[in-house]
Amino acid sequence: MRCPRCDGIEDKVLESRSLASGESLRRRRECLSCGYRFTSYERIEEKRLMVIKNDKRREVFEREKLERGIQRACEKRNISQVTIEEMINDIEDEAAMIGKSVHEITSRKVGEIVLKKLYALDRVAYVRFASVYRQFKDVDEFVREIASLKGGD
Repeated sequence: MRCPRCDGIEDKVLESRSLASGESLRRRRECLSCGYRFTSYERIEEKRLMVIKNDKRREVFEREKLERGIQRACEKRNISQVTIEEMINDIEDEAAMIGKSVHEITSRKVGEIVLKKLYALDRVAYVRFASVYRQFKDVDEFVREIASLKGGD
């Protein structure tokens, strides 16, 4: 840390305190060159999770976008808002864990996580989401997906 008075780079920390629910630190420092005491503040800067789209573009992971898609798939189904929120939290956590080391995850992987969670929760919501996510080209693809659900029971 550079001293604001003499520009010296050697200092010692006299005191550290956690601020704002542990998200930042306040440190009292003393310059070893001139003895000037000053305060510094530190906080963790986290990289945002990026989603790699099919065309190789990168976008910031947006919980709201995920929530809109799931809400639409679950529309008029007997699924509580609490259950949907818990599922979205689980998806967000799983995506963060997968992309932890590089802060990136493919949109395909996010979609597969959503499909897995919807399949376990509600088959109609699953088919609704799958029809948009997998971009069914015709009714035959849609019918095959439903037939695979019947065969999986």
